[in-house]
Amino acid sequence: MRVTGNMVNYYFVCPRKLWLFNEQLQFEDNSEKVAMGKLLDESSYGRDEKHVMIDNVVNVDMIQDWETVHEIKRSRAISKAAEWQLKYYIYYLRKKGIEIDKGILDYPLLKRRIEITYLPKDDVEMEDILKQIRIILKMSKAPQAELKSICRSCAYYEYCFI
Repeated sequence: MRVTGNMVNYYFVCPRKLWLFNEQLQFEDNSEKVAMGKLLDESSYGRDEKHVMIDNVVNVDMIQDWETVHEIKRSRAISKAAEWQLKYYIYYLRKKGIEIDKGILDYPLLKRRIEITYLPKDDVEMEDILKQIRIILKMSKAPQAELKSICRSCAYYEYCFI
């Protein structure tokens, strides 16, 4: 079962969103915030190589000299999800034999960058995260909706709560 970076991100945001996304219920196409994020991504860091697709599974926002992975985000609202999405890209590349041990979360609108170091202990936690993701993806129906503060800005809000 293939796990993408978005899936790792959604695991931390909301298990229900993860499941719905995997079932091809993708409401992000109509989301203004998602559109703004795509525009920000397209207009940021124009001279660097961006959107490196690996194995048709992982779509890395940017890689510098095959030493540093970058993930571009609009806001720090869900920073743990962004951090683990970035760590997943590093984990995936390391499994392919590319010894990357750091990444950067870029927040162009905030003019901030946060360096993330991939530690050996992250392998163990990542394996557990991937195991939990696969459990959610195998469920016959979506996990129960759980109202969180982040829900109102989610593309799935109306589907889950209205």
